[in-house]
Amino acid sequence: MRDFTYPATIVTAKTLFKVLGMKFQTSGTEHIPRTGGAILAANHIGYVDFIFDGLAAQPSGRLVRFMAKKDAFDHKITGPLMRSFHHISVDRDNGQASYDAAVQYARDGEIVGIFPEATISRSFEIKELKTGAVRMAAEAGVPLIPMVTWGTQLLKTKDHESDLKSRGKAIGLHVGEPLAVTGEDPVAETEQLRAAMSALLDHAIDAYPLSPEGQWWAPARHGGTAPTLAEAAKLDEEEYAARAAKRAARDQQS
Repeated sequence: MRDFTYPATIVTAKTLFKVLGMKFQTSGTEHIPRTGGAILAANHIGYVDFIFDGLAAQPSGRLVRFMAKKDAFDHKITGPLMRSFHHISVDRDNGQASYDAAVQYARDGEIVGIFPEATISRSFEIKELKTGAVRMAAEAGVPLIPMVTWGTQLLKTKDHESDLKSRGKAIGLHVGEPLAVTGEDPVAETEQLRAAMSALLDHAIDAYPLSPEGQWWAPARHGGTAPTLAEAAKLDEEEYAARAAKRAARDQQS
């Protein structure tokens, strides 16, 4: 694939990160292959995760093609950028097309970035994962690479005010060893992926320069005040119900 805007945007982003005094903690980036396809499965704790996740592939000289909501591609500003980066549009009404595109990308030697939790984790823990990442990697015949990002929730996440201007924030990017999956038991292999991501998350929190004790941005299991997985699931259900009611009301008016 020919890339013109993607590399230039990365350079611009790195310059901005320096201006903001951001500090990066990385581990395991050597697990990103220098050649060949892979599925990079990352946690999802904030709205800007994908901006940082791709940096984990920079030491290997790779660009990550992220699967992202169709809305981003439909937007008049972000749409052209997303397409120029060769990211993959995810249309929930036609999920098979997105899945097939991701598999083909990986077969063609691209690294495909996916958020198997599907939505942002309000608990900042690893939520229940969809099996798509495992099935994609198995079908494409490429490794499945677990990854965890930490600190992006301090920039922009659900239920909290955004802070995109404060200086000196730390961002953790931690990559695990590739998993060889067969797809014979996607549920069991997805649990293996979740276990690997959970271990990376514990490492990310332990290595982070700020103590999680009593902090809204840290999981309850680590002494933070974020909702537990069960509490977060209830909040998610309430959000989905509110959205459905809003859509129904809009449909009645039209």
